[in-house]
Amino acid sequence: MDDFLAARAQMALSLGFHIIFACVGMVMPFLMAFAHWKYLKTGNEIYKGLTKAWSKGVAILFATGAVSGTMLSFELGLLWPGFMRHAGPIFGMPFSLEGTAFFIEAIAIGFFLYGWDKFNKWFHWFCGFLVGLSGLASGILVVAANAWMNSPTGFDYINGEYVNIDPIKAMFNEAWFPQALHMTVAAFCATGFAVAGVHALLIMRKKNVEFHTKAFRIAAGFALIGAFGAPLSGDVAAKSVAERQPIKLAAMEAHFETEKGAAFVIGGIPDEEKGEINYALKIPKVLSFLATNDFNAEVTGLNDFPKDEWPPVAVVHYAFQIMIFFGVVMISIGSLYLYAFFFKKDWLNKNWLLKTFLFATPFGYIALEAGWTVTEVGRQPWIIYGIMRTADAVTPMPGIQYSFYFFTAIFVSLSLIIIFLLNRQIKMVPKLYDPTDAQFNSKSKKS
Repeated sequence: MDDFLAARAQMALSLGFHIIFACVGMVMPFLMAFAHWKYLKTGNEIYKGLTKAWSKGVAILFATGAVSGTMLSFELGLLWPGFMRHAGPIFGMPFSLEGTAFFIEAIAIGFFLYGWDKFNKWFHWFCGFLVGLSGLASGILVVAANAWMNSPTGFDYINGEYVNIDPIKAMFNEAWFPQALHMTVAAFCATGFAVAGVHALLIMRKKNVEFHTKAFRIAAGFALIGAFGAPLSGDVAAKSVAERQPIKLAAMEAHFETEKGAAFVIGGIPDEEKGEINYALKIPKVLSFLATNDFNAEVTGLNDFPKDEWPPVAVVHYAFQIMIFFGVVMISIGSLYLYAFFFKKDWLNKNWLLKTFLFATPFGYIALEAGWTVTEVGRQPWIIYGIMRTADAVTPMPGIQYSFYFFTAIFVSLSLIIIFLLNRQIKMVPKLYDPTDAQFNSKSKKS
């Protein structure tokens, strides 16, 4: 494997793995805090057990995210020294603040896990809520650093030198809010659907039905917030991309020719050699409207850019289509659930509805990974958009493919360990977390 390709593959694998745990860390503590709040308000012991069960899951995934995040920080310096040498002083601030948020999160989760019956009940609840707030802050700060790569600012680039550095301006670049908003909403959607799907499966298996039903409904509520918020945040992000990175927008839609009233493309197979897209469904003028709020606005095509600055059009286009497809599916499922909740209460306990959520378990994370593919691959060939090419930032050190194989083995091992630990947690629900279960009561009497 070519060293440049190996470096990019290793970074893609690491980011693809870590982003799942980053999203869980941003959202799962809020599910935990909501269940805890329900317990404090109602006194229902099931919510207490659910809070404890989810908190153990949060701890497992937090530890895994800490490992993969630490590996990523080393990889940036190891694989991309040319990038870090120049970019570090400019966008180092959000990474430093992210470290602070991470330590706050670690302290808060320790207080929460070991604070039962030791702290004031509302202070204890706040510790859990703080885990979510700090996790959310960590995610947003990392996205701010990534957004800077798409919208570099806070410095002057003169004769190959980065001068007049302003870290605050760099952190709050023009891309940070659209990217952070869309990422946050997507995290709620992905994590909500994943958790709801797991509990839907356990309900269908007739295991601790009341416990898992309450868990399912909380998770489904969070999933709906994300599903219905995604098109709104996506619109903000798309308009930001259209303004700052028109070539990325053109690649997303495989839009080759500059035209007014540009059509929005659904599906299709891009042909980069001929500069056309085949077998696509085109909705007239919609792309112009989505990009500018004007149905007749001009949208720049790929052919107006130097070909050596094109991102891999097919990869970006397919990833964008995958994100859109699964986003629409999750909105449809959310609409169905809302209809059942308000007008067809008996549907809520039907197996077909639970199977729908079970089937949708991975949809949010598939859409999330596809969205990040659009963001990262769509920026190529630049690691700092318009300033530094990715090929100029890679390490000259040989043998990167072996590093790629080694890190791949680590991530596969971590995945297996996580599956084992979470599966064990699920199996412990009747013994440790569900007070309505005979095994729980039997254990309590023995102790």
